[in-house]
Amino acid sequence: MWGKAGVVENAQKIFQSIESPDVITYSSMINAYGLNRMGLEAVDLYRKMPHHLRNEVTYVCVLNACSHSGLLNEAHSIFNEIPQKNKQVIATMVDCLSRLYIFDEAQKLIDDYEKSNPPSSVMYMAILSGARNSHQHILSKKIYDRMNILFPDEKETLKSGSILVGNTYSSVGDYQEAVNIRSKRIRELGTKVKPGVSWTEFNGEILEFKVNDRRHPQSEEIHAKAKYISDVLIKYGYNYDSSWITRPLRDDETIESVLCTHSEQLAIAYHFVQQENPKFIQITKNLLTYAFTLLDGVTKLIAKIWQCKIIVRDANGIHHFSPDGTCSCRDHF
Repeated sequence: MWGKAGVVENAQKIFQSIESPDVITYSSMINAYGLNRMGLEAVDLYRKMPHHLRNEVTYVCVLNACSHSGLLNEAHSIFNEIPQKNKQVIATMVDCLSRLYIFDEAQKLIDDYEKSNPPSSVMYMAILSGARNSHQHILSKKIYDRMNILFPDEKETLKSGSILVGNTYSSVGDYQEAVNIRSKRIRELGTKVKPGVSWTEFNGEILEFKVNDRRHPQSEEIHAKAKYISDVLIKYGYNYDSSWITRPLRDDETIESVLCTHSEQLAIAYHFVQQENPKFIQITKNLLTYAFTLLDGVTKLIAKIWQCKIIVRDANGIHHFSPDGTCSCRDHF
């Protein structure tokens, strides 16, 4: 629980208080490290864990920690030591490789797995996500076409995949193809797509924000503060990356005005409305946090300029932004 809440110190205290940790305890602590982008600590604890206690869950936890911290050598070493590699273990290694854009090796793992097993959509989604982050639209389309053949009945997976492919085309400026992919998805898979939502807490109250949200009674102040923060960031040399905008800009919009009103930015701005200089901000998001290559740079700079600690949790893990301008992920998303 403490690991999932981003309070690793409390998780460590509980773990250290247990005289003889079992496989569940070890795996839980390794997973807590992994969630909080503390891959080296996860690997160190894994190495200290008695061999006879390790199981498939442990392997997935430690490889996932390596994946989210960019620890390729450690992941290779651990993966090669695992005697029996099941689907979850291989999928986690594919994710690790894809996050580092090592797509040929990831595809080879999938090909070898499929020689004696049914294909896994999770593995293909890992490559799709990596292709999105590296703006490789041709690879993205190739993988998604393959998924349509292999997984015709997995509608939700195909829907998520089509969003990644469309966003990949948008990232290289091909908005028309992105529109075509979106239109095809609506025709074949339906229109319902889960919106991104960010939650934050202040004085015991839970606040919810969506992109460009205007529902809060202080929305004018929140948006004004978001613009102020954005202006300060630009003065400090930050440049917004237009490749993370997934549609053409309207006449009254700029790159900055679109990207500074995402749900995460509004949640941060809310705290600055409530306090002139907040010292701690925590945000939780229901989906993968949008373009962490964007958010990470923005939030690191906010934490540094205003000397505050910010924790952001999404569906994949937790990022800790420190007043020294660093993130626990060490710029690996």
